[in-house]
Amino acid sequence: MLKNPHRIYQQNKVNTASGKGIEIAVLETASARLRACQGSWPAEGFNRELDEALRFNQRLWDVLQTDWSQPSCKLPEKLRADLLSLSVFVRRTTFDIMAKPAREKLDVLIGINENLSKGLRGQAPREPHPALG
Repeated sequence: MLKNPHRIYQQNKVNTASGKGIEIAVLETASARLRACQGSWPAEGFNRELDEALRFNQRLWDVLQTDWSQPSCKLPEKLRADLLSLSVFVRRTTFDIMAKPAREKLDVLIGINENLSKGLRGQAPREPHPALG
């Protein structure tokens, strides 16, 4: 039986993508999952989809944080320090949303992901969220 061509394409796309391309794709996936939760916000404020989206986003940031903290990381020291501080902020914000869910709190995480993704693409980021400024 033939395999799904779309699935084969996606697997090869990931296998041949650069590290930066993979980071962009995963950041965009995390943002999309968080946006989907905003669009279908439950009356009680927290559900399994939100929990999974927040955990996915946090796992992504854990991987990035680990990468940035390695001695082999080639980013400038100041940028690394700023990104590591941002990863701590993302963790704190994630736990805050888990404890006290609010749709608008997701804007901060989505904005951070989108700005980092744009930075990786070499595009100018949008204005920072007021909570970050």
